[in-house]
Amino acid sequence: MSLYLKGEANDYVGKGMHGGEIIIKPPAAATYAPSENVIVGNTCLYGATGGTLFANGQAGERFAVRNSKGQAVIEGAGDHCCEYMTGGTIVVLGRVGRNVGAGMTGGLAYFLDEDGSFPEKVNPEIVKLQRVQTPAGEQQLKDLIAAHGDRTGSQKAAQILNHWSEFLPKFWQVVPPSEADSPEASQTAVEEKVLSPVQ
Repeated sequence: MSLYLKGEANDYVGKGMHGGEIIIKPPAAATYAPSENVIVGNTCLYGATGGTLFANGQAGERFAVRNSKGQAVIEGAGDHCCEYMTGGTIVVLGRVGRNVGAGMTGGLAYFLDEDGSFPEKVNPEIVKLQRVQTPAGEQQLKDLIAAHGDRTGSQKAAQILNHWSEFLPKFWQVVPPSEADSPEASQTAVEEKVLSPVQ
């Protein structure tokens, strides 16, 4: 199932989502820059166990709280993004508020940091912050951004993909302990897989 919305949405978009896609984008007549404006409210993707959300704009506070398997691409978020997240993959193509990754024990999150302010917004109690350093991580990120651009017509996604070598070094990857040895986060894991292929 795919749900398309042209316009803004309120809180709890995708709460308990289990599959399918939700695509939200501004009306065609909109004159503002989507990446600089909020398009979905607070606590979106709460407790999602699957599916994908693409929002051509920013989200409010507590985005992807307790997300356990959902995927999403948004263009900015408020405070407490990825709070208590246990799985899934989140991509944020813009600024975020404070306390990112508080209580996050699973999944991966990618954040575009164009002004160098992102590290100070991360809660370091559990998660580790690193640049995208493996081919699998780069591919995961690029595929989600490409899908976001395809579904929403995002100009920000197009800009990033058209200048990939310039934008990739500006992304941070937020990694909880459970994902530290994953191919998306660990170059050592990639090397070990190459050296010890499954028989």
